[in-house]
Amino acid sequence: MLSALLHGIILAFGLILPLGAQNIFIFNQGASQPRLRGAIPVIITASLCDTFLILLAVLGVSIIVLTVPALQIGIFSIGIVFLLYMGWSIWNSDTANVSQKETAIHLPPKILLNF
Repeated sequence: MLSALLHGIILAFGLILPLGAQNIFIFNQGASQPRLRGAIPVIITASLCDTFLILLAVLGVSIIVLTVPALQIGIFSIGIVFLLYMGWSIWNSDTANVSQKETAIHLPPKILLNF
C-alpha cells in the first residue's frame, strides 16, 4: 500500500513539474506581449509539441524508451537539466526593473524554447 502511494506521488510530480515550467513560460510571454498576435506563435508551438508527444505516447513509443536504458537515462537527463535551468533562470530574474520591451522575446527564440 505504501509503495503504491509513493509511486503515485512520484508520478504526480513527474507529470506536473514539466507542465508548470511550460505554463509559466507561456504565461510570461502572453503577459509581456502588447497584443495577442505576439503570443500566438508560442501558444501554437506548445500546442503542437504537446499534441506530438501525446501521439507518440498513444502509438507506444514508451515501449522503446523502456527497453533501451541508455535512451531512458538520456531523456531523463535532458529533462532534469532543462527544468533546473528554467527554475534557476526564473529564480534569478529581476522582474521589478524589467520593462515590457526587454521581456518580449523575438519569434525564433520563442519557438525554440518550447522544444
